[in-house]
Amino acid sequence: MNKFDHILNWTLQAGSHAFPGEDGGTCINEAALVAAGFPYRPVRSILDMPPCFSRPICSLAMMLNDEANDTDRQRLMPFVTRLACADTPEIERRRAAYIDSQVGYLGLYPRHTRFERGLKALEGALAIGRPAEALGFDTVRDRMDTVRSEPPKPTPRTAASLSAKLKAWLGTSQGESVS
Repeated sequence: MNKFDHILNWTLQAGSHAFPGEDGGTCINEAALVAAGFPYRPVRSILDMPPCFSRPICSLAMMLNDEANDTDRQRLMPFVTRLACADTPEIERRRAAYIDSQVGYLGLYPRHTRFERGLKALEGALAIGRPAEALGFDTVRDRMDTVRSEPPKPTPRTAASLSAKLKAWLGTSQGESVS
């Protein structure tokens, strides 16, 4: 697992990201998408993950990723290749119940303790049911290298798209004023 600690100097960061930056700049779930062979896309919710990813496990991973400090967050890197492990609905319920039993009251603990308990819960939940398909280091490296070498995708102009939506909702044509 030591090789996965610094895949191409990819770094995990809090929150969702439009595109991975020079330093990685993604959350654990975005990195997991790439590692599993999916095209890169921002992950703002576990519902953004493909069905082959375990929802309870991705939810816990997202919580740990977003609440961790920068140093602890990098300790999640070995889990990047293990999140694509969705199983039967019964197994997913067991995983969710296990996670809840382990981290249900994490808000009562200091941040470092919450992270340590959450990390143990993540490891325990991954032991329930089907494991993710084993991926070789070279496969993951190549996938992440491909994403890093792609030019950033242009983001839509928010103001223009919001204006068009408002006009559509209000029943005005493009040439009419909304004021």
